[in-house]
Amino acid sequence: MSDETPAYRDFEFERRFLVRALPPELRDTPALIVQSYFLSDGGFALRVRVQASGVDARLTASSDPRDVLDRYQDAFDFAAVTVKGPSVGGTRYEAERQLEPSVGVELVRRGGARIVKTRFAAWLGADGWVIDEFGGTNHPLLVAECERSGPVVDLQIPDFCVTELTDDRRFSNESLAIEPYGEWAQVYARELSATEGTFRADFGDNTTLTT
Repeated sequence: MSDETPAYRDFEFERRFLVRALPPELRDTPALIVQSYFLSDGGFALRVRVQASGVDARLTASSDPRDVLDRYQDAFDFAAVTVKGPSVGGTRYEAERQLEPSVGVELVRRGGARIVKTRFAAWLGADGWVIDEFGGTNHPLLVAECERSGPVVDLQIPDFCVTELTDDRRFSNESLAIEPYGEWAQVYARELSATEGTFRADFGDNTTLTT
């Protein structure tokens, strides 16, 4: 969090959305991420993340996080350990400390429930967005996220977003590490078909951003 908002320093404010297909023009700034969750219980989580900037591993359903970690172990240039609390209304406690990347790699390798994803960043409308493309047992899940230094209200939602996932704990990364999307994707597809997608109306005015 920014030093300009000390009251919010240990909180994250975000809204998250399901994406059906990643627009090709948004694949320009990839970062490969492997995360390991040493605790995931009731919205509380303890996570170690390693990240390799500029790496698009083109993940598939057969991309095992451990194999990806081994293949790119020398490319990881960022690592952190993070403590999280439950998400309520798009707000979540988050305290993070940076680690030496080689230590982070070994922690992820040695324990926890792992996920692997490629993250793409883009400036869309008035906000910075990231889109996570998951591999392994969470493939082909795509999740878009907008994060701000304060509550995310009056949001321009890109037209590639299908439905809102904010506070849907099934789609939190720690939940996906334990109950992967691939195990319940068909059930969710039927659920989504029945609702045709919904966007929360309690965060101000939503507008559609054409991409």
